[in-house]
Amino acid sequence: MAKENISADQLISVIISGIEDVKGNEISILDLREIENTVCDYFIICEGTSNTQVNAISNSIQKKVSKVLKDHPWHVEGEDNAEWILLDYVNVVVHVFQKHIRDYYDIESLWGDAKTTLIETSY
Repeated sequence: MAKENISADQLISVIISGIEDVKGNEISILDLREIENTVCDYFIICEGTSNTQVNAISNSIQKKVSKVLKDHPWHVEGEDNAEWILLDYVNVVVHVFQKHIRDYYDIESLWGDAKTTLIETSY
């Protein structure tokens, strides 16, 4: 569970770094703070090309956040089939998709009112 002394910006930065370490694709941040009745402040969404990469991204995020911030997700869903893994850090929720599952659920459109930031990657 997120600790009070860890800012959302710190957590997001470490999560993005964890995604980039294993070359996660199409990274975006949805800022939900201006939308009423949301479950968290931010969604971070990315995708992998296979079950193996989706699991690797999830593991990389968890290890990096644990090492750098001494924090762990409050809840994790989807590790069994690794098509969509959700990591709940309370104020920041990470969605790691396979591309076809991301296209199907299209979370970015569902939360179209959110301010979206796309992260440029160099790989």
